[in-house]
Amino acid sequence: MIARMVGPNMASWGVEVTAVAGTPTTMDQVNELADQLGAAGRYGDYHDLIADPEVDTVYVAVPNFLHYAVTEAAILGGKDVVCEKPLASNEVEAARLAELAKEHKRFLWEAVVTTRQPNFKLVRDELLAKIGTIKAVSVNYSQYSSRYDAFRAGEVLPAFDPAKAGGAIMDIGLYTLTYTIGLFGEPKAAKYYANIERGIDTSGLVVMEYDGFTATNVCAKDSNGALGATIQGTDGWIKTFAGANACGPVTLHLNDGTEEVIDRALPIMWEGEFREFVAQQNEGNLEECYRQLDESLLVSRIQNTIRREAGVIFPADQQ
Repeated sequence: MIARMVGPNMASWGVEVTAVAGTPTTMDQVNELADQLGAAGRYGDYHDLIADPEVDTVYVAVPNFLHYAVTEAAILGGKDVVCEKPLASNEVEAARLAELAKEHKRFLWEAVVTTRQPNFKLVRDELLAKIGTIKAVSVNYSQYSSRYDAFRAGEVLPAFDPAKAGGAIMDIGLYTLTYTIGLFGEPKAAKYYANIERGIDTSGLVVMEYDGFTATNVCAKDSNGALGATIQGTDGWIKTFAGANACGPVTLHLNDGTEEVIDRALPIMWEGEFREFVAQQNEGNLEECYRQLDESLLVSRIQNTIRREAGVIFPADQQ
């Protein structure tokens, strides 16, 4: 699904799509997508795509539990990698991929849009300083999943399958964690209060403790809620009105009565991240790539630690 949404826009972001890979049973879909994107290479095995000399970067848009294997093979095959979030099924796998990328001097980006959104950078770089000392933070990304209907009926799709690294905290919860940690850094402590059904978290609340304030993150795939973030300070407060991926319009309220609405969002949500990837690659800027990768590793460590402590265990955790 994500490949179909992102792919048609890649050319305008400076990316030439040269090949598409699926599985032997999905070649009809591979050919359809390749036709749409103007890609000559069509493969039923990702190893064949990695071996294609026309490919210099592999975009990994497969289910979570396959991220590690495909990304590892691509790096060892001499390719740069854009991997959909989460980078891997747990923080141990993510750290191994990062070490491998650095060892082979390959670019490795986690395709999490949050910190690359202009409105996120607006809050981080300009607005936080205006509201004084932070006292309270709340972030909510709740989106009822159509796959939850199937789950309730007894069908377990990857989004709700612990064997495939599914669940709320690994999906939309990653955006809320990235938003909060991207603004305030590593918390002193974090705990996930998860709603667990048949071994997987369908929703939950993360509480993160910082010096002087507490941040709460709601992530739900089993219910809807008011999207956005509220950041309260001694001199004012900030309110956003979209999920922690899109980072929509921002309202700044100051104690003196000043109110300002600002929106720097790009027309297409994924544009900012891919333009950053292309610029870093063209400039050979591994230093910035690895700085962002270290941010991903921090989020992964917190995300997966609180997931396991909440009782959601994946096969990768037992290896």
